[in-house]
Amino acid sequence: MKIAVAKGDGIGPEIMGATLRIFEANKVPLEYEFVDMGKWVFDKGFSNGMTPEAQIAIENLGLLFKGPMETPKGKGVKSINVTARKTWNTYANKRVFQSLHGVDTVFSKAGIPIDITIVRENIEDTYGGIEHMITHDVALSRRFITKPGSLQVIRYAFEMAKQKNARRISCGHKANIMKITDGLFLECFYEVAKEYPELKADDIIVDDLCMKLVTRPDTFDVVVLTNLQGDIVSDLCAGLVGGLGFAPSANIGDHISIFEAVHGTAPDIAGKNIANPTALLLSGISMLRHVGLTENAAVIENALLYTLESGVHTGDFGDKAKPSVNTTQFADAVISNFGRQPQSNPKPVIPNKPGTPTPFRLLQNAMMESVEIGNEDIVGVDLFIESNEQPHSIAVKCQRHAGVKFKLINISNRGTQVWPTGSVYTNLVNAYNVRFESLDDQPLNQQDILGLYISMSGNFKICSSELLNRWGDKKGYSLAQGQ
Repeated sequence: MKIAVAKGDGIGPEIMGATLRIFEANKVPLEYEFVDMGKWVFDKGFSNGMTPEAQIAIENLGLLFKGPMETPKGKGVKSINVTARKTWNTYANKRVFQSLHGVDTVFSKAGIPIDITIVRENIEDTYGGIEHMITHDVALSRRFITKPGSLQVIRYAFEMAKQKNARRISCGHKANIMKITDGLFLECFYEVAKEYPELKADDIIVDDLCMKLVTRPDTFDVVVLTNLQGDIVSDLCAGLVGGLGFAPSANIGDHISIFEAVHGTAPDIAGKNIANPTALLLSGISMLRHVGLTENAAVIENALLYTLESGVHTGDFGDKAKPSVNTTQFADAVISNFGRQPQSNPKPVIPNKPGTPTPFRLLQNAMMESVEIGNEDIVGVDLFIESNEQPHSIAVKCQRHAGVKFKLINISNRGTQVWPTGSVYTNLVNAYNVRFESLDDQPLNQQDILGLYISMSGNFKICSSELLNRWGDKKGYSLAQGQ
């Protein structure tokens, strides 16, 4: 089986070299096609951080094993890590955090074992990177949460939890505030939960989740979250088990998957042969299991755990009274411990059942769309305008444009209602949202909305607009704070 390998930037080539040497010593039946990705590829003028040949190779092979990569700062380019995940729809970021004997933490010293799997939605949310300056003072970021995308990652999380024999699966969210976006994600969670009655499913507000993770992490098993919240919480969990140097990462898609180290490129120690390869090795072990090389994975992981238990450590962790080893020596120690079993949490050795990374080639982009829950009606519009006037003055002008089909419902500023009621203690910026709804709750069409837009543009610069949609009795828009 051939896979694509990108060595990465900074310490990437060193830790990738150590990991592949361990694989070779264990006779892992893989071939490698090395591809060009990373900062130096950006510097050569490839704006997405990879050469066209690299993209073709990865799409042909269906599997990418990559070291840490740096995105140049201040050049207006997107993160290569995010670009790769989104381009190939690796919708589920799976990160496993386990206590490792030999890696001391507050919890290991207290005898509290940690075994948490975070599943983070990997495509949507604010990671779309769709941002605009709508006035010289106001920046806007669009946050996309979709039903098909949410169902995709949540169903993966439940299936993985079932295979893991998890005792609990939790949905972390902020649906108490972001009622439409996080609310949709939470709805999807409980929709999928009905298909897995054997699993205990519950939800928890993300700030409460963070507090409980650092006080009682042993009470959690599998947690699924949206993209940004999952990014933050997964790094928090890395801190519980010793840091990002012990945090493997898998990005799972239906056709292409990426296994990588998520820590930095550490340019200050690059080339010194002192970097810790554990995170990348653990990610590689996860990759071996993904393609059915379960025996190789177990032998290597048991050797790694035995090595850590023996007190072998690089300079970033371990008993400071015991001399640290370099990257090469650490890999040598793992190789010398093949066949040994750790005292803590040994992995069962299951015979290999290798599969293939890519099920089939796609000829066109897949369209994901769910069935509408009812007839869709346009019942109004939010117009985001630029103005430094007071709310009452804006309302007077807006009401002149309402005509016979619209009524002005409210005006808000940064999400807080300032008209028809509000407080003079609410500070304002020069971007307002004026909400018009139809008279007598009658359905509107896009021509009605455009007519209002054109009329309003005589008085205001309209920065953006959003239709107010309704499906049956369900409104597809939120209220302003205080409305």
